[in-house]
Amino acid sequence: MDRMACIEFPALALQLLLRDHEDWREHPVAVIDRDKAQATLLEVNRHAAAARVLPGQRYATALSLCAGLRAEVIGASVLQRTTDDILMALRHFSSGVEASAAEPGVFWVDASGLSLLYPSLDDWAGSILREFDERGLYARVVVGFTHFGTRVLTRNGKRIQIFDRRDVELIHAHRIDMSRLPLAPPLLEVFHKLGVQTLADFARLPAAGIRRRFDMNVCRLHQMATDDLWSPLQPLPPLDPLQFAEHLDYNERDLDSLLRRLEEHLIALRSKLLQRRRLLSSLQLRLRLEDGTQHEERLQPAYPTLDLDQVMQLLRLRLQGCDLRAGVIGVAMEVEERRPSQQQMELFSAHARRDLTAAHRAFARIRAEFGDHAVQIASLRDGHLPQARFTWTRLGSLCEAHPRLVQTPHLLRRIADHPIVVSSPRRKEPDGWLIAGLGGGAVEELRGPYVVSGGWWARDIHRESHYVRTSRSGWLWVYFDRRRRRWYLQGSIE
Repeated sequence: MDRMACIEFPALALQLLLRDHEDWREHPVAVIDRDKAQATLLEVNRHAAAARVLPGQRYATALSLCAGLRAEVIGASVLQRTTDDILMALRHFSSGVEASAAEPGVFWVDASGLSLLYPSLDDWAGSILREFDERGLYARVVVGFTHFGTRVLTRNGKRIQIFDRRDVELIHAHRIDMSRLPLAPPLLEVFHKLGVQTLADFARLPAAGIRRRFDMNVCRLHQMATDDLWSPLQPLPPLDPLQFAEHLDYNERDLDSLLRRLEEHLIALRSKLLQRRRLLSSLQLRLRLEDGTQHEERLQPAYPTLDLDQVMQLLRLRLQGCDLRAGVIGVAMEVEERRPSQQQMELFSAHARRDLTAAHRAFARIRAEFGDHAVQIASLRDGHLPQARFTWTRLGSLCEAHPRLVQTPHLLRRIADHPIVVSSPRRKEPDGWLIAGLGGGAVEELRGPYVVSGGWWARDIHRESHYVRTSRSGWLWVYFDRRRRRWYLQGSIE
């Protein structure tokens, strides 16, 4: 009999939230359905559960139980995009992959005929887990024979389970406690009164009584528990990549002519996207020049789109900075596609005062003209020195701002890319210590020192930081380096 494996990514939305906010892992965290006080909690981590914060509660109620609760919305488009990425990654391990329509983060994979590629199914399952561990996603793999048995057995917490016989799989599935199944609390209370504790107890109930007392969902669950409702693996057919390649009969040096030729091919690709009900999310362009060189460009619009004018504008901005004097003799293009988000499918949508879509379009134009890494944000990280406590990362998507009313404005520290050497104080300085030069004025107030010492694992560091107020430049952030015996300007205070 053919083998199949169930691969579950438990609490996928919560995993995505914690992957984006690494500093939240030791705090109570919840995923909410909307950014409102009356939002419903969808998923919570163990720290939130320890504070009696549970899925189904209102956000305001959860905050009254746990004031330090951190919550955020994970949109349906983000979940869909992650599901598509997981689906593509799983196709590297098996050609047949089926995604659950009811549960995001649950997949069934064809596990037959892999003996020539992997020494054992344990090695195959371990390879899958290592792949997604590197992506920051936690998964569990159960290899068995049925949809129901493998899905139920992912709930016992073990990361890898392999079953060689169908009856053994069913025996282990029947040991699962009913509380681990996705059943409503009132229904679990009814089963508890009937003495039904495990799935085996549930399977022994008479089918006629189940049909008479419960709805169709419970009847279907009973049929699967008794192995009366079996369905084969229904893998999603892989989509052929949308691409084209063309060899030109002559050297094309004119940008406008080249763009017109690319637009003709993009119109054909857009027609295929419409047939598939997909959107263009990125465009990979390869140009082969007469001198033998090859030029590659990757474009990404603000949002997945079918707006050809927007894509052509980005193409023009990107190719204007390319040297095409050698002449283009070959063109190849490949389109990466995405499913439309729920917001894009809505007939009417509410427009906020701040148009995030316009902001993303502006960022896409900047990336097209200056490169993919032209738009970056500062991300915090662990570091010993001020300049090592943040790093610049590429901006993925701009989130909606949630300003808070504060009584006392915070001071801002501007950190220089590289500390600047400044003059040292002198005893016989008629105008005082001119740390910022004549234009900055003399030092009027000095606060500190605040010692930063350490770094013995790389090189010894001993710095004495001070806040200095000058007559014209305001507050400056300086430090004295004991090793070099010099003063440096770290930044300024605003």
